[in-house]
Amino acid sequence: MLDLVQRRKREGKDTIMLCAGQPSTGAPLPAIEAVTQVLNDDALGYTEVVGDAQLRQIIADWHSKTYGVDTEAHSVVITTGSSGGFVNAFLACLDAGDTVALPNPGYPAYRNILESLGGNIVTMETDASTRFQPTADHLEELRKSGEDIKAVMVTSPGNPTGTIIDPAELERIAAWCDANGAWLISDEDYHGMSFGRPEATARQFSKNAVVVGTLSKYYSMTGWRVGWLILPDALLEPVENLQASLALCAPAVSQVAARGAFTDAARETLDGYVEDYRSVREVLLEELPKIGLDTFADPDGGLYLWVDVSKYTQDSEAWCHELVDKIGVAFAPGIDFDPTGGNTWVRLSLCSTPELAREACARLDDYLN
Repeated sequence: MLDLVQRRKREGKDTIMLCAGQPSTGAPLPAIEAVTQVLNDDALGYTEVVGDAQLRQIIADWHSKTYGVDTEAHSVVITTGSSGGFVNAFLACLDAGDTVALPNPGYPAYRNILESLGGNIVTMETDASTRFQPTADHLEELRKSGEDIKAVMVTSPGNPTGTIIDPAELERIAAWCDANGAWLISDEDYHGMSFGRPEATARQFSKNAVVVGTLSKYYSMTGWRVGWLILPDALLEPVENLQASLALCAPAVSQVAARGAFTDAARETLDGYVEDYRSVREVLLEELPKIGLDTFADPDGGLYLWVDVSKYTQDSEAWCHELVDKIGVAFAPGIDFDPTGGNTWVRLSLCSTPELAREACARLDDYLN
C-alpha cells in the first residue's frame, strides 16, 4: 500500500491517506521545551534499564489519578515504544509453545511477534454482537474446547475497530484470567482518545494484569519511541533482565520529552487533537452511509473506523490497491487485521482533516456509484 502511495507521489499525484495509524500532528510544545532545556547541559547517556526515575514516578502518579488505582513507580518500566513493551511482556509471561488468546480482528503485530517467539495462538472471534471486543464467554468456550490458555490480550480502544470494552466485561475477563492462571495483557495505547464512552484500565480489576502504554497515539509522539509497562511484582525482575539484553534502555532524550508530555499544558493541546479526530469521525459517519457503506463498528474512541465493504468487494487488499491507483484514496485492507474474515472489511484512520475526509468520500462516491 505504501509503495503505491510513494509511486503516486513521485508521479506528482495526490493521495488522501486514511490508512495509517499515525497522528499527523507533532509532539506538544512542553515536550519539545523539556528536550531543549537539557540538550546543552546534560550528557544524555544511558538511563536506568527500567527507565528514568522521574518519568516512572510521573506515569505512576498519572495512572493512579486517572483510574483511581494505587500505582507505584517501581511497577513502571519504560520501553522502546509499546512494541518493545509487547516483546518484553510476551517473553516474560510465556514459554515457547504456550497458548495466547488474541482478539480477532486485532492488531497484526501481536500475532507476528508471538509467532516469531514460538507462541501458539487461538482467537476470540468478535463481531457486532460483542461490539468487536472479546468477552469472558469467549475464554470459557476456549477452555471447554481444551485450550490451556496462558495469556489473554485485550485492546481498548480497539485497533482496527475503535470500540471500547465495557468496564464490567473487562472485570469479568480479569477475574477469568486470575481464576485460570492466565496473564491478562491490556493494550491501553489509545487511552485518552475516547469520544465519550468510559475507559477502564485492567489494573482496576487485577493486580496481576500487565498494562501496555505508549507516547505514540494520544501523545502524538510516534517517532520518539517511548512506551511503558505497568507490571505485577512477579514480572519486574524478568522484564528488567530482558530490557537489559534487548534494548538496554529507551532513548534518554525521548524520556526527557515524555516528562513534558505529561504536563497539564501538553494535555490541553492533546485533548484538542482528540477533538480533531472526533471531527473526522463525524464526517465519515455522515458521508459513508450515503455511499452505501452503512455497516461499521461503533467507533467509541482511538483512531479508527472498521467498515464493512462486502457490497463492493470480496478482496479487501485488491480493492484498497485499486482505490489508491484509480482515485488516490488509501484505506488499510481488513485482511491485515482479520486473516479469516477481513476480505470484506477495511480500516479507515481518523488521522486526517474533515475536509480531506469529505473529499475522500466524494471521490469514492464518484468511483463506486
